[in-house]
Amino acid sequence: MISQEKTEELPFADIFSEDETEKNFLLSKPVCFAVFGKPGVGKSTLAHQITQAWRCIRVEALSVLEEQLAATTEIGATVQSLLISGQSIPEELIINLMLEKLKSTEVSHFGYIITELPSLSQDAMTTLQQIEILKNLNLKPDIIINIKCPDYDLCQRVSGQRQHSNTGYIYTREQWDPEVIESRRKRKKEAIKEGKIEEEGEEEEEQEEEEAFLAEMQMVAEILHLLVQRPEDYLENVENIVKLYKETILRFLEKVMAEHNPQYLIELDGNKPPDELFMIVMDRLKCLNLRRAAILTKLQGAEEEMNDSMDTEELFRNFASYKLIAPRYRWQRSRWGRLCPVNLKQGNIYPGSPDFVVSFLGKMYCLSSEEKLKTFCLNPRPCLLPPMPTPPCKVFIFGPELSGKTTLGNLLAEHYKGKVT
Repeated sequence: MISQEKTEELPFADIFSEDETEKNFLLSKPVCFAVFGKPGVGKSTLAHQITQAWRCIRVEALSVLEEQLAATTEIGATVQSLLISGQSIPEELIINLMLEKLKSTEVSHFGYIITELPSLSQDAMTTLQQIEILKNLNLKPDIIINIKCPDYDLCQRVSGQRQHSNTGYIYTREQWDPEVIESRRKRKKEAIKEGKIEEEGEEEEEQEEEEAFLAEMQMVAEILHLLVQRPEDYLENVENIVKLYKETILRFLEKVMAEHNPQYLIELDGNKPPDELFMIVMDRLKCLNLRRAAILTKLQGAEEEMNDSMDTEELFRNFASYKLIAPRYRWQRSRWGRLCPVNLKQGNIYPGSPDFVVSFLGKMYCLSSEEKLKTFCLNPRPCLLPPMPTPPCKVFIFGPELSGKTTLGNLLAEHYKGKVT
C-alpha cells in the first residue's frame, strides 16, 4: 500500500485577506451596552466615560430631546411649546424617541449605551413592558454593567451633593465641605506618620501640596454661598427613590442579568471612584477582545489648496499623508476611486469633491457634497458592503404605445433586481 504524502501548497503565502477582514467587520454587530444600578449610583458618569472612549452613541432622554430641538422638527416644535408653557413632556413621547434613536443608522454602526431603561415611572409603560422592549431590540445589549452600592452609603453620598446655582455643576461633599477636606488632609498626614504611606521627604513637594490645599480651600470659600441642595437630593427623597427602585425594578433586572452570559456581565462596586470603575470596565473589555467602532477621519490639508480640477492621482497622493495615525502609515486608495460611494449606492455616478475626503478602515473615500458626507459618516456600512462598488446600469426602453414597454421593463427589473421609474 502506497502512502500518500500530503503536500502543503504555497507554505509561505499570506493567508490574511484584507478584503475578507473588512467585509467581516462591515457585517459585524457593533458592541452595545446597558448600565443598571440604583438612582444616583453613577450610571450617567460611567456611560459618559465609556462613550468618549468607545465612540458609541449614548441614548438618553435629554440627548434625544436636544437633538429634536436642534433639528427643528415637528416633534421638536411640540417639545419646545410644552417647555415654554411650563408643561412636562409626556413620557411616552420620550420612550418613543429613544427607541427611534436605538433603530437609527448611526447606532447600527457605532452601537449604543443606555442607562434609562427601565425607568422608575410607570405612566406610559410598566417595568415588564420596558424590559421586553430592551430584550427585543434588533441590536440587543452585549455588555451589561451592574453598579452595586449599599443603600446607606448611596443615600449619604447623594444627599451630600450640592449644585452651583450659576453653572449647574454638581459638587460632592468631598469637594465642597471644608470639614471633609480638612479631615482628609489630616488622615493623610497620620498615615504618613504611621508608615502606611511613604513620605516624600522633599520640601518642594510638601510646599506644592500645601499650596494645592490652600487653593482648594479658597475655591470652596468662593463657591460655598452659591451652592444649593436640589429637592431630589434630600435624604428623605433619596431613600424613597431607592425603596421604589427595589420594589418595582430590581427583581426584573436580576432576572435579566441571570439570563445573560456571565462572561459579558460586569459587576462593579459603586463605592469606588468613577475613574477606577471606568478603568475596570475598559480592562474587562480588553480581556473580552471586543472591537470598538471604526471612526471616520476627515482629511483636509491647510497647506495646499485643493480644487475640483485636480487630477485623481495627484489628489490621492496629497491626501494619503494627511492626519496619519502612525508614522509611515499612509492612507490607501479604495476600490471606489474618486466616485462618491453614497451616490453610487443610490444608483448615480458622481465624482467626489476634494473638500469632502474621509478615511475609513485605512482607505480614502471622496464624497460629492456635505449632505453625502454626513450620510456616510453616520453609517458607511451600507455603501461599502458587497456587491458595491457596482456601477449602475440604466436601461431606457422606448417604442410605440401598447408595444409591451412596461411589461418588458418589469420583467427586466425582476430578473436583475432593478427598479422601474
